[in-house]
Amino acid sequence: MKKKLYDFGMVGLGVMGRNFLLNVADNGYSAIGLDKDEKQVLAFANEAAGKQATGTTDAKTFVNSLKTPRKIMMLVPAGKIVDYVIADLVEHLDPGDLLMDGGNSFFVDTDRRLADLKEKKILYLGVGVSGGAEGARLGPSIMPGGSKQAYNKVKKILAAVSAKVNDEPCVAYMGNGSAGNYVKMVHNGIEYAMMQLLAESYDILKHVGGLDNEALQKAYTKYNRGRLKSFLVEITASIFGQADELSKASLIDMILDKAKQKGTGKWTSQNAMDFGIPTPTIDAAVTMRGISSLKAERIKASNILAVKTTKTKIEQKKIVKIVGEALHFAFIVAYTQGLALLAEASKEKDYKLDLEATARIWRGGCIIRASLLEDIRSAYAEQPELANLMVDERFAKALKTSQKGLRSTLKLAIDAGIPTMAFSSALAYFDAYRQERLPLNLVQAQRDFFGSHTYERIDKAGSFHTEWK
Repeated sequence: MKKKLYDFGMVGLGVMGRNFLLNVADNGYSAIGLDKDEKQVLAFANEAAGKQATGTTDAKTFVNSLKTPRKIMMLVPAGKIVDYVIADLVEHLDPGDLLMDGGNSFFVDTDRRLADLKEKKILYLGVGVSGGAEGARLGPSIMPGGSKQAYNKVKKILAAVSAKVNDEPCVAYMGNGSAGNYVKMVHNGIEYAMMQLLAESYDILKHVGGLDNEALQKAYTKYNRGRLKSFLVEITASIFGQADELSKASLIDMILDKAKQKGTGKWTSQNAMDFGIPTPTIDAAVTMRGISSLKAERIKASNILAVKTTKTKIEQKKIVKIVGEALHFAFIVAYTQGLALLAEASKEKDYKLDLEATARIWRGGCIIRASLLEDIRSAYAEQPELANLMVDERFAKALKTSQKGLRSTLKLAIDAGIPTMAFSSALAYFDAYRQERLPLNLVQAQRDFFGSHTYERIDKAGSFHTEWK
């Protein structure tokens, strides 16, 4: 009998890999998975019963069971493990075969792997995948980067398994080299910012507005029915309705206030600084996760640094309204900062990113999906070279309207001593960007005074130095 050959292979049958491969099988493609853990292989086999899918623990069997040119995705933890998997597979692959990294790999690693595999004539794609385990199973947002030739080999399969918005697949070729992993990195940076903004809004609504968990659930449900409609707002509403199985309290009140991170937010901030692109709201979100980890220190400081604060009395209906305006403003700013970084990275690394396509595929499947993205997509469709999303007419209007709510929210938070690093950074970014003249002339003077670094003048071209007295 002729040996059964499969359309698509997956290395890593943890929850993400297993769900993605089941999604592939559901969409009419035969699939085979590889995992060294026999339990994972058996779990996949049980879930894949009745489908054109199987699993194995042997790399050679896995590779030889795929149609050529082979299409293999890896969904394993980022870092050295990816290199180990590649080394294990390469000896069995043929020129023209395609490897895809679907994890959150650092784009620098992707560039290195692309160069190494090019010498071996193996095609390679760095593929951003967003949507979590549920997205992998039902349809994620997919951000592939690498050669167009490599993408075309797997384009139909990725389109089939991706999320759909208005019957449009949430996958698009991002660009050259490590473009896919870079876009996913920035996606996660925006995600950090939005999550921190929601955390700050919760703090204000609870401790200034006096909203209990039931009222909080209603507030975020209301937000999600309007212009703030998004996946993160939707799940935030659900969180406040979740009871704790181990106590009589709400689960949210029993969770420790220390947020972990895997690195993508930090990478976004670091790379933004390397390129000279301001992303203060993303930076603030990364910083707040760091501060949250200092739990023991914060407990001591809460007594040593105690100060008198004032909680302004305000109706719950009113505070829900102004905090909603603050979130709308700050969400726009978070997307703005991420997209500005993508635009600069595209120039620096010759990615040739299409920001309209990026916003389009973020509308469904991914963690930062939101109704705002339709307007963002439209803005870049009309103005592909848009320098900053805030100067688009529709967003300029929205920001000028909602900035009042943010200013009012910050005043309440400051008086109550509630930290609002992300909200504050969003407003400062807006206020700085709209200033025709900033006080950085003083910084230029200082640099020249102590370091003879020179300065520029407003009336003459060139660089100047003064012997300061």
